Amino acid sequence: MQVKDFQWTPGMTVSELVSQYHQVGYQSVELARAADVIIKMKKENAKIYLTFTSNMVTSGLRGFFAQLIKLKMAQVIVTTVGGIEEDIMKSTGETFSVGRFGHDDVELHEQGINRVGNLLIKNESYMNFEDWITPVLDKLYEKQKRWAVSEMLKEIGLMLEDENSLLYQAAKNDIPIFCPAVTDGAFGFHLYLYQQKHPDFIVDVVKDFGNILFSSSYDEKKAVIALGGSISKHHAILCTLLNGGAEYAVYMTTAHKTSGSMSGATTDEAKSWGKVKDDSDVATVIGDVTIMFPLAMIRALEELRKEGLLQDG
Repeated sequence: MQVKDFQWTPGMTVSELVSQYHQVGYQSVELARAADVIIKMKKENAKIYLTFTSNMVTSGLRGFFAQLIKLKMAQVIVTTVGGIEEDIMKSTGETFSVGRFGHDDVELHEQGINRVGNLLIKNESYMNFEDWITPVLDKLYEKQKRWAVSEMLKEIGLMLEDENSLLYQAAKNDIPIFCPAVTDGAFGFHLYLYQQKHPDFIVDVVKDFGNILFSSSYDEKKAVIALGGSISKHHAILCTLLNGGAEYAVYMTTAHKTSGSMSGATTDEAKSWGKVKDDSDVATVIGDVTIMFPLAMIRALEELRKEGLLQDG
């Protein structure tokens, strides 16, 4: 394939834009390839594991994730606990603000404001989350004493009734959300406090590992879309490793392979572990997910819609 000059045309769609990326060069080629791989995994009816870190739920991608769940573009979700908390916060009326990367952070702290990149969250939002989650834990405890994490999150999701909530859409469409590090945040702290009053209240992380492990089989085609790294990415690809490896994988991250980190590990590196099969279709895109992911996914959605392969939940 030859390099081809990029050309703007009036009324250009996102799909047309990304299609031209195939012949521009550098990361644009990987972005276009990522869209192609997403189309293939859906066409081949692979079980798609979508993973993302909580900072992406802090951003406006949260509603896009919910929309993708509704469209059946993923069958398994894996995230970190901040994403759970912030999805609940937004569903219960909390709003986050766009600020600056260069804020005076000491001043923000004095004002009771927390910064995530250039996004701002008030301490008050966490206080309101505490007020909301305590009676919810009472309801869970009354229903049963022991919960696998994904089963607990489904129960919570059914309480939200917010179309833009990923917890609600996942619960409504019977798509499990796994959060292996459920204690790593405010939610975990409240679970701990609740257990001090009710020692027989158990959130079973190990049982949930079994749930994700048996969410697919060795013979089933598997695909991973991993946005960022961390435990959410590894939890999904460990599952695919134990089930023969994924046939399709798209990674998007700002980390680099030279770090030796999970965040920077490429789809090629995953082949050495058997997490991704040797002959799999893969793409690794280096760049900000808030820019890269909507472009690649919208291209995929448009193509799938044209072919009648998009399911509306």
